[in-house]
Amino acid sequence: MPGKLGMTTTIRMSVLKNQATQLLWYGKIETTMARAKQLRSYVEKIITAAINSYEDTIEETVTVKDKKGKDVSKKVIKDGPKKLAARRRIMAKIHDIPDVRKNGENKADYKARIKGINHPVVERLFNEIAPKYAARAEESGQGGGYTRIYNLGQRRGDAADVAIIELV
Repeated sequence: MPGKLGMTTTIRMSVLKNQATQLLWYGKIETTMARAKQLRSYVEKIITAAINSYEDTIEETVTVKDKKGKDVSKKVIKDGPKKLAARRRIMAKIHDIPDVRKNGENKADYKARIKGINHPVVERLFNEIAPKYAARAEESGQGGGYTRIYNLGQRRGDAADVAIIELV
């Protein structure tokens, strides 16, 4: 049975959503040991759902009219039903954060880079994290174990155990 962390359900779920989003986006966060242990199971279920469905895509050929009125056929890659359902379940479990401009990146380059990406955390999960861990599972023959927790000792103000949780 998961711990309650001394919070009501809505606050606890909000904290887990925020921390899961930050962990998936940045790859590493610092938190208390109790929260890290709760976050581990929460994030590993999200990553497992992404791994099980990231390859389910459908390629369609769509005919559209260009500016001159001519019919042009275009290939479109869409999510299959399994991936779409997993994507929606995952989007309910994490928050959506916007992608930020990199240092020295002008506005036009930034707009070109994020064009067509509505949910950057979910895109990163399906395009980077899930294929990496799927290859690792095939290579080693084992699934799971996507996170690692380091104990940093006690925090100075309240003596709470502090830990770093990171994606392996």
